[in-house]
Formats: sequence, C-alpha cells, structure tokens
Amino acid sequence: MIVMKFGGTSVESAGAIERVAGIVRSRLERHPVVVVSAMGKTTNKLLEIARTAISGKREEFLRLIHDLRAFHSREARLVVPLADRAELDRTLDDIFQELTELVKGLAVVGELTPRVTDAISSYGERLSSYIVTLAFRHFGLPAKHIDSRRVIVTDRRHTHASPHFEETYRRLNNVIAPLANDQVVVMGGFIGATEEGVTSTLGRGGSDFTAAIVGAGIGAEEIQIWTDVDGMLTADPTIFPGGHRVKTISFAEAAELAYFGAKVLHPATVVPAVEKNIPVLILNSRRPDVEGTRIVSERVPCANAVKSIACKRRITVVNIHSNSMLMAHGFLRRIFEIFERHETAVDMVSTSEVSVSLTIDNAERLDLIRAELERFSDVQLEPGQTIICLVGDNIRYTPGVAARIFGALGSVNARMISQGASLLNLSFVIDDADVRRTVAALHHEFFRDLDASVFE
Repeated sequence: MIVMKFGGTSVESAGAIERVAGIVRSRLERHPVVVVSAMGKTTNKLLEIARTAISGKREEFLRLIHDLRAFHSREARLVVPLADRAELDRTLDDIFQELTELVKGLAVVGELTPRVTDAISSYGERLSSYIVTLAFRHFGLPAKHIDSRRVIVTDRRHTHASPHFEETYRRLNNVIAPLANDQVVVMGGFIGATEEGVTSTLGRGGSDFTAAIVGAGIGAEEIQIWTDVDGMLTADPTIFPGGHRVKTISFAEAAELAYFGAKVLHPATVVPAVEKNIPVLILNSRRPDVEGTRIVSERVPCANAVKSIACKRRITVVNIHSNSMLMAHGFLRRIFEIFERHETAVDMVSTSEVSVSLTIDNAERLDLIRAELERFSDVQLEPGQTIICLVGDNIRYTPGVAARIFGALGSVNARMISQGASLLNLSFVIDDADVRRTVAALHHEFFRDLDASVFE
C-alpha cells in the first residue's frame, strides 16, 4: 500500500481532479490511499466567512457561503456522473446548511474560539474528499470515502492538535488497511476529532501530517506528497527561480529545511515516517513524469557542502538585556518559562552574560511576553527579519563553509549566527529587504558545480 496526498492546488478544479484520477489510476496495483486538502483557497474563504460573521455583516457572510457552495457545485458537476448528481446535491445542501447554521450562531456570539475555528475550517477537506471520491468513481476507480474524523484521534488543542498515535494507528489499521486491499480510500487531510468526537485540526499545512500518520498507521511502503512543484529545490523558487531539483535527501535534512521555511513540506510530516522508516516522495501533479525528491532515513552522500537554502521570513528578533542579571543563576530559565507559558516557539537563540537575542515567527502574544520580560530586563523588538538557513549533512565535515557564506554576503549585515545542534545547518538573521540578493549570492557560491547523483 502507498499513501498519496494531493494539495489544494492539485484538486483546485474539475480539470485538476481529473488529472489526479489519472495519476491514481496509474498506481492502482500499489493499493493507494488518497489524502486530499481543501480545493484551492477554500480554507482561507471559510475563515473569511467566520471573520465576516463576527463583524456582524450578515448579508456578506451569506453571500460568501453561497459563492463557496456554487464553486464546489460547479466543479463537482463536471466530474460527477449523472447517477450521483442527486446524491451530490443533497450532500452539498446538508453540508452548507450545517455550515450556515454554525456561522449564524457565530455571528450571535461574536467570538471565534479555537474550537469553532476548527469546526469551520474542517468543511474544506470534508467537501473535497467527498467530491474527489465521486469523481474517482466517474473515472472508473473503485473509490470509498472515509471521514478522517473517524480515524484521526487528537488531543483538545484546537487549531494545532496533536494525534493520539496509539489509538489513531489502531483505528487506521482496523478501518483503512482492509478497505485499501480492493478500493481506493479517499480521506480529507488536516482534520481529526478528539476522543469525545469534537472536530479538531492539525494546523495549517496539516494534510501532509495526515498523510504521514496514515502511512505509519497502515504500514505503507511509501508516502507521496503531490504538490505543484517538481520536488525540493536548492532554493525557494519564489525568491530565487534558478534553483535545481534535489533528487534524494535525508529525513534529517528535510526536517531542517521544512522547519526553516521550505513550504513544500510540512515540518511535522517526517516524524511518523522516520519512526516507521517509510520513504517520502515530493512530486508534481502537473508534471507526474518528473521523479521529484525522495526523502530517506539514511544519510545521502553528496559532493556539495550544502543541499539547499531555506528562508523563514517575517520573523521578529527579541533582544533581552539586563545588567542586574549579571552572573545570576536562572536568567535563561526565567526567560524561556515566559515563552513556554504563552505557547510561543523560539527558533534561534544567541546569548551573552547579560543579553539574550532570540527569534519568533508568531507574534500573536508578543505584547504579553514583552510585558513580563520588562519586569526584569530591557526589551527591544526588531520585526521584519528573515532567517537564512543553509542545510546539508556535509556542513559538519567541510572546513571553511562559514568563510564561504559570509564572504558571499558582501555588504549584507548578518547577525545571530548559529550552527544548529544537529550540525546539519548554519543559520543567520538578515533584514527582509536583503533576502533576494542574499539567496542569489549564496546559491551562486554553493551550487556552481553540482553532484549529478543528488541534483538535477
């Protein structure tokens, strides 16, 4: 069995869904389980509906719901057989009636809680997985729809829930694995449910995570992540369009790249795959003949020092300084307890005796954090910064990498320089305005000559 996850752009229209059906048909002998994201930008539209309801704009949120239903109905009717049209219309009526009642209640309450956010966000994957199932049948595939909330069991941390792996794996093995022997199981990514049956989500981008969880739960031989790029590249194509495809990369390297901004892969995806030693492939649904990128557990030998350059943009640097804490025991502990209490992750840290600089990418609770820090220190914030991260297993073995990096930067001011504890990356912070020229300079320095066994 294999797991095939298709992102929002891969199922954004009737034409895209037909293309996906062809890709799945070509792999029928491998007993695929298909995980799909919401169609196109549906999740964003659902959250816009919620925000509009809170602001009291009844006519507008009703119009947005109508438009969203019309979009799904229009695209679905192009790929759903006539025999299933009545069922399609009834199901869409039921789903959108349920959504409308939920949003009307939200408008009355006037507050968007994490639990309600999950409930509203879930409709995208619920709709897409159902429509894709009917479409597969239309194109001759023996498809079976399974609501992911039946098998993905999570904790109660709404909007960023974590799976209860043992129970989830048990359900996947009991429910999904037997069906996949003779049917194409179709599930929505991103969504799950608590033990009490309350809808939850794994966070934005969580469909990749769903695919990895399903793969681990059913003992898949391979997890395929189908997106709109040819695989992992040596640089983000939206920043530097001249990058090369990475043919093979290790789980450890892929995790570093994902965490530091490589959006082609959700950072959590690799965890279940690593634990079960299941290869992950990144593939392009628009160019299915391209081999993509294969992510494997073992180290991948490479003549190049660096495998790829990642960028984590729009981060904030928090500078904390306190002379009164000179030589004081517990200074760092006190700082990080505050960030932990406010559930705000820290990416990079640089310390001296009386100063700490760190970066965060979620500034939602920064005002509260700053207020607590200022009880015992001076705090300066620097928004609009970017972490540049060079990743490669060879960084640890190659002398002079740092000299090459900072020699290539020229006049760009780099700060908060850090080599990760994994020894797989070397990172530093620059101003957002310098990102493009920095990535171009580094790419020229490290990818002039390519190891053909690793890059294309």
